[in-house]
Amino acid sequence: MYDEVIHALKEAASDENTVITVITGNGDYYTSGNDIADTSNKVNDGLENVINEASARVRDFVSAFIEYPKILVAAVNGPAIGIGVTTLALCDVVYASDKATFNTPFVPLGISAEGCSTYTFPRIMGSTKAGDLLYFNYKMTANEAKDCGLVSKVFPHSKFSEEVFGHIKKMSKLPAKSLMCTKALVRRWDLDDLRQANEAEVETLKERWSSEDFIQGLLSFISRRNKL
Repeated sequence: MYDEVIHALKEAASDENTVITVITGNGDYYTSGNDIADTSNKVNDGLENVINEASARVRDFVSAFIEYPKILVAAVNGPAIGIGVTTLALCDVVYASDKATFNTPFVPLGISAEGCSTYTFPRIMGSTKAGDLLYFNYKMTANEAKDCGLVSKVFPHSKFSEEVFGHIKKMSKLPAKSLMCTKALVRRWDLDDLRQANEAEVETLKERWSSEDFIQGLLSFISRRNKL
């Protein structure tokens, strides 16, 4: 999935007919987070190899959002967890269903934040609200996310796709080069900081993934899942 999103963004960036790109979920969730059980299955390949591969993939995935030159819209159709939440702050506009929720369970799993959220979240919503999300795995509602600036607009769930994509279709008729130039100016002032945040977060993740905290969090997650 990481690789497919990277490929899709690169393809859209080079497509002259693409003005606005929308990321949304297929099904009830916008994103359900990483497959922790799948990670545990790969440990037999060698922990160091797994960590290096995973960290490179996260770095490239987040970088694809940072560097995307056109308008990027997130249409959050349901609950969003983990990197699907942190990368919302790298999108230009975020629309959410009123059934959407947002949480980042990094600390309970013994890992650390990614998606440049350690840079973007405090600047968008303030340090205390960002702390609730990043430190304590607070589950934020769609309206709370709108109030703190993470979400642009909330739509009724029953009409979400119809209203969001109808609105985006109208916006896609705006002059593409003007949109791109304006985005380039908006992003310009934070671009280097976002790149540095991505690198720093990935390096910390590499350390966390080899820590006892993560191993214990992984075992606890698997144990809870097996009891269901």
